[in-house]
Amino acid sequence: MRHIKQIKIKGSMTTSDLAQEMGEAGVLGAGRFSSAVEICSELFSNKRYTNILSIAGPLVPAGLRQIIRDLIHDRMIDAIVTTGANITHDLIEAVGYHHTVGTSSANDMKLKRKNIGRIYDIYISQRAYQRLEKEAYRILADIDQEKRKNISTYELLWEFGKRIHDDTSIVRTAQRRTVPIFCPGIFDSMLGMNLWTFSQTNTLRINPFLDFSKLVDMSYEADKVGVIILGGGVPKHHVLAANILRGGVDAAIQVTLDRPEAGGLSGAPLEEAISWNKIANKGSLATVIGDATIIFPMIVLAALQRKSKKRSSSD
Repeated sequence: MRHIKQIKIKGSMTTSDLAQEMGEAGVLGAGRFSSAVEICSELFSNKRYTNILSIAGPLVPAGLRQIIRDLIHDRMIDAIVTTGANITHDLIEAVGYHHTVGTSSANDMKLKRKNIGRIYDIYISQRAYQRLEKEAYRILADIDQEKRKNISTYELLWEFGKRIHDDTSIVRTAQRRTVPIFCPGIFDSMLGMNLWTFSQTNTLRINPFLDFSKLVDMSYEADKVGVIILGGGVPKHHVLAANILRGGVDAAIQVTLDRPEAGGLSGAPLEEAISWNKIANKGSLATVIGDATIIFPMIVLAALQRKSKKRSSSD
């Protein structure tokens, strides 16, 4: 057994350097973070991987929108599986409204009277949802009715992407890069409510089987599959279940604050998925316990620094 090397900090260090030092220690959260950086660097650098990003929790309103958008734009991510809420909040920004800094100790009755919704310490005006509803109706009405008779969520979101004009939008960038965004829980969101109310007087039939078929086909046909899982819930299970027929994903990173003892999927260690054939026996795995709004940007930055260093050394 090797000794744990003490982590040494220098003022000139990059995030990648720090991850390397953490890896030399190799234990607890530092060791897991270093492993996650190493895996992420491989996913971003190795063209054999089809990379799928799974997103749960309010990551778009929390400030990660641009990071996710840039990973799509730079072709680091080949598909996304996410909640309807993150799509809703991306579109809210795209139609001109913004999330603001609030406080977790707010008087929610006062916020209600001011028509402000609260996500812990994030505020959003209810007027944003009214604007989103109008834009959603406009976009839906512009989609050919025949297409609306049987449409997947990823195709529907591509149609949205064609008709919004914010180049910093995840939805628009995914459409331009032909990256599918799968949203298995799309109705569990305000956008989903808009889709449902539109469907009461207009033709709109969303077919989730089309989404799952596309995701399964992408995974099955891939040389290797790598997944980055932020949070848990339906997106996490959806992306792992879609890989059962190919024997599981080849590499996976998970960042979660949920605990495993209750037996819930969100806090389950990635190793547990091996027994379900959702992760390959020889997969490269790293579960980091912590806040994705802190850890994910650091993992991405360190991985991109390593990718850039590799490119420079090969030139």
